[in-house]
Amino acid sequence: MSSTIPRLEIDGLTVAFGGLTALDDVSFTVGEAETVALIGPNGAGKTTVFNAVCALLRPRSGTIRINGEPAPSSTTGLSARKVSRTLQGLGLFESMSVVENLLVPLSSLDLGAEQRLGKARRTLARLGLAEHARSPVASLPYPERKRVALARALVTDPRLLLLDEPAGGLGSEDIDALAETVRGLAGQGCSVLLVEHHVDFVMEVADRVVVLDFGRVVACGTPDEVRHDPAVEAAYLGLEAAA
Repeated sequence: MSSTIPRLEIDGLTVAFGGLTALDDVSFTVGEAETVALIGPNGAGKTTVFNAVCALLRPRSGTIRINGEPAPSSTTGLSARKVSRTLQGLGLFESMSVVENLLVPLSSLDLGAEQRLGKARRTLARLGLAEHARSPVASLPYPERKRVALARALVTDPRLLLLDEPAGGLGSEDIDALAETVRGLAGQGCSVLLVEHHVDFVMEVADRVVVLDFGRVVACGTPDEVRHDPAVEAAYLGLEAAA
C-alpha cells in the first residue's frame, strides 16, 4: 500500500503540557491510498496526534511531514496540502443548510460559484445526502449530520483525510455504510488516518493499526497482528504483557 514517500510521516513526535508528557517519541507513517487507524484507551494521546498534524499545538520535538514536505505551521496551510479533518463534535454550522456547509471549505478554491455548487451537490449525492441539500443541518438526525461532516471534509478532494471518531454514536447500519465509504477512498487515491474506539469498525477498514498507550506506540501492524499482540491486551485490559 505504501509509496516511497509516505502521505504522512510522523517521526519521534513528543508533546508535553507542563509536566505531563502526552506523546512520547511517537513514530509511524500513512502511505498513499492507505487507511491507518490510531487506537488506544482514553487519554492515550490519539487526539493529540491529530492536533499536532493540524498545527493546533506545537510539539516539543519530532517531525511531521506531509507528502515529504514539512507540515504547515498553521491550520490555514492544511487545505493547500490537500488535508481535511472531521471533528468529534462535528463542528457544523447548524443554522445553515447542508449544501451551504459544504460551500464553506470550497470558498477558498479558485472556482466559480456554479462550479462550487456543482462540486458540493456531487459530494452530497455520493454520500446519499442529495435529498437533504437545502435542509438546515439542525433539522437532521444525528447519523445524517455525521455524514454531512464527512461530506464537508471530502468536498475538497483531500489526499489525506483525518477522521476523529467517525463511528461514534452511530448504529450498525450507519457504521456499515461508513465502512463502505472509507474503504472506497483508497480507490480515489485518498489516504486516511482515523481515531476510533469502535474496534470492529477499525478492524474492518484499516490496512494497519497503531496502538497508543500513555502516549507511546505499543503496537503497530495489520489488524490481525495487532488483535493478537499481548501489549494490546495489556493496554485495553490492564493485564501484564506476559499474561
